Amino acid sequence: QVQLVESGGGLVQAGGSLRLSCAASGRTFGTYAMGWFRQAPAKEREMVAALSWTGTSTYYADSAKGRFTISRDNAKNTMYLQMNSLKPEDTAVYYCAAKRVRGLYTGEEYDYWGQGTQVTVSS
Repeated sequence: QVQLVESGGGLVQAGGSLRLSCAASGRTFGTYAMGWFRQAPAKEREMVAALSWTGTSTYYADSAKGRFTISRDNAKNTMYLQMNSLKPEDTAVYYCAAKRVRGLYTGEEYDYWGQGTQVTVSS
């Protein structure tokens, strides 16, 4: 069982930056592939970025490429999403997710989800 807790969301002006964190419980964090998703009002949930269990392989949605960076610190049981050059269309609830699988996982069938953290970007 893994529990995930996101933090770092907030209100920021367009062009600003935020760093989201996802703290995981348990001693096997390093064996989980991880992902960041977001869901804006009246929109479907979408994957933003994904990271392999070793942290060596990454995936970014087109909307995140060049602006967001996903990373993890297995010693701290924490994953991060550095978001730069934020736009109003990045406004959403951001969720982290974990899946017990080797390598990189870019699907939707994650095993564990956090409760989400709100990111609001004002124009």
